[in-house]
Amino acid sequence: MSVSIKTAREIELMRKAGQLLEQVHDELERFVRPGISTLDIDHYGEKLIRDLGCVPNFLNYNGYPASICVSVNDEVVHGIPNKHHILKDGDIVSLDAGLIYQGYHSDAARTHAVGTISAEARKLIEVTRQSFFEGIKYARAGNHLYEISAAIGAYAESFGYGVVRDLVGHGIGTHLHEDPQIPNFPQKRRGIRLQPGMTLAIEPMINQGRADVAWLDDDWTVVTEDESLSAHYENTVLITDGEPEILTLSR
Repeated sequence: MSVSIKTAREIELMRKAGQLLEQVHDELERFVRPGISTLDIDHYGEKLIRDLGCVPNFLNYNGYPASICVSVNDEVVHGIPNKHHILKDGDIVSLDAGLIYQGYHSDAARTHAVGTISAEARKLIEVTRQSFFEGIKYARAGNHLYEISAAIGAYAESFGYGVVRDLVGHGIGTHLHEDPQIPNFPQKRRGIRLQPGMTLAIEPMINQGRADVAWLDDDWTVVTEDESLSAHYENTVLITDGEPEILTLSR
C-alpha cells in the first residue's frame, strides 16, 4: 500500500478544493425542498461546481452518469439523479459531491431533511454525523488508521444502528480514490500509522436497521436490504502534527 504524503503546496491546493466544495454543499442544503427532482439537484450542483472554475469529479467516474450522488431514504449511496424522482415532505436525502481544483480532489457528503421529518430520521442523521467526529478524535499523527474505524463503528452501533461494511472511506489527492481504504467498523489489525500530510475521505454510512445492503439493477445505487433509512456523512480530512484539519468543513 502506498499512501501519499502531501507537500505544503499540495495541501494548499487541497485546502482550496475543500473550501470550494463546502460552498457547494452549503448552497445545495438551501436548495433541497419538497417538490424538486433528484435531477434538479444534480443540475444545480454541477452548475455550482463549474461556476467556481472546478470540475465535478464524479461525472463519468467509472461510468457514473451524474455530478452529484443523490440517495433518498433507503438508498445508502450512489443514487442516480432522475427527473421522475421527486422529493417529498418527510424524506431524507444524502448528497455526495466532489470537485477537482487545479488537479486536486475534494469529497464530502451530507444527509438533509426534506421538509419535516420524523424524530427517528433526525436522530439517524445526527448520530451518523457525530460518528464521524467520534472517529476523527483518533485522526492524529502517531495513531493507527483503524482506531478511527473502531470509534466510528462503536458509536453508531451503540444506538442499535447497522454500520455498512460493503463500502468504506479512502485516501484522496490527485485521484478521487487513493490508498488507504478506511472502514467504518472495527478491524482485527491496527492499520497503518498516520503521518502528517495524509489526506483522507472519512465517510460513515449508517443504516437505521441492519448493516446489509444490496445493489440495484443500475449497478450503482446501493440500498438497505431491509428497506430501513440510511444516512451518510463525509469530509476530506488532513492529518497534521496536532488536531486534524477538516478541509471541507470550516465551522
